[in-house]
Amino acid sequence: MSFQAYLDAVDTKTGLTPRELLQIAQNRGYDKPEVKAGVILEWLKDDYGLGRGHGMAMVHVIKKGPQIDSTHVGSNGAHRDASDTLWLDGRASKPA
Repeated sequence: MSFQAYLDAVDTKTGLTPRELLQIAQNRGYDKPEVKAGVILEWLKDDYGLGRGHGMAMVHVIKKGPQIDSTHVGSNGAHRDASDTLWLDGRASKPA
């Protein structure tokens, strides 16, 4: 599953776009450097029912933003992404 596919599934599972979840996380201070991934994962699990894989995709966005390493961009692997910038505004508004 690609990084973007995880975020698209977050949108489906929670009813919130990744950008909306990012804003909630920022309002709670989860983007601060001292906040550990485990704290964010627990919040996402408790409040939104997200598992570890989907949660870790959101942790990346919360802590590092929408840029990802270009290692898998354009590759043929199962985890390939089309771009090194993740779409955070939900699957319904994602350009084709």
